[in-house]
Amino acid sequence: MFCIAVIAACIYVMSRGLGLNPDLDFGAGAYYYADIPEYEKTLDWDVFTPALPYAVYVLLFLAWGVLMYLLWKWIDRK
Repeated sequence: MFCIAVIAACIYVMSRGLGLNPDLDFGAGAYYYADIPEYEKTLDWDVFTPALPYAVYVLLFLAWGVLMYLLWKWIDRK
């Protein structure tokens, strides 16, 4: 039931053109902020600087993957 409500809401939003800027007509891509000219100037990009070395993020990503694989195996055994 929830999925049907979400699909109905999506169709309603798209059919009414809600959220679209009429000055920026990019077709289906109009919903994506990346298509808006000079959008990168609206964000403070200095906020998104990594606090840890890149290798730490890679190791965390790999550890998360291993953890999820082990969880999946454990759930699949049951």
